[in-house]
Amino acid sequence: MSRIATTLQALQARGRRALVPYITTGDPFADATPEIMHGLVAGGADIIELGVPFSDPMADGPVIQQAGERALARGVGLAQVLAAVRAFRERDGVTPVVLMGYANPIERWDGRHGDGAFVTAAAQAGVDGLLIVDYPPEDCATLAERMRVAGLDLIFLLAPTSTEARMREVGRVASGYVYYVSLKGVTGAGHLDVDAVARMLPRIRQHVSLPVGVGFGIRDAASAKAVGRVADAVVIGTRLVQILQPLARERVAAAAQAFMSEIRQALDELPPRSDA
Repeated sequence: MSRIATTLQALQARGRRALVPYITTGDPFADATPEIMHGLVAGGADIIELGVPFSDPMADGPVIQQAGERALARGVGLAQVLAAVRAFRERDGVTPVVLMGYANPIERWDGRHGDGAFVTAAAQAGVDGLLIVDYPPEDCATLAERMRVAGLDLIFLLAPTSTEARMREVGRVASGYVYYVSLKGVTGAGHLDVDAVARMLPRIRQHVSLPVGVGFGIRDAASAKAVGRVADAVVIGTRLVQILQPLARERVAAAAQAFMSEIRQALDELPPRSDA
């Protein structure tokens, strides 16, 4: 069983919601990512989504786009992302890490190192899953099998516009969890409709047996708590990136911990899930 599955099953057994923060590797400082990750865990994060900087991030809003641009300008690429995971694993062998990004860097890696080389490198670094925004499930059979053999989870996005057929296909291929994009837009958009999320999740669960995390538009303890009433996991990224960006190097890990503590406390105020 993967670290992701182990973590989510343990949380579900206790009726708790998973807290999944997102940060961009290499932002706001090229060498601070492992420290920030440890701060997130100390604040109550259950799984960390680690963004892979990319020049053309189609699903990301301005805040995360700019974070990726800053990281790329500092020379942070896929090799540096894996190095950050390895450094994190020196002290934490438990918390799952999911790389979130786009197909191009992975395909370039395999082009240089050999077909399937990235999955092997990710597993060796201590990565637990991949969420590749522009890999549709119907085109991922080979990747999914390679990841299964390596013990990694392949995570997919679903959106308000997803059809029943797409939900079924994601349910067939995905592992770990499914990430539901709560709105029609990019990361950081501010029009979260919790009632619409609550109506959509039962439809998804008809086709997907995995835990469902919800992200996009969650910015604070109140919105996280509202989503936590209906979701298995709460994903928060843009606001965290905004908080960290202007800080001095010595303050970023503590700020990450403090923000996570606020969100964790809010989620833990919810009654246990009825399916626990």
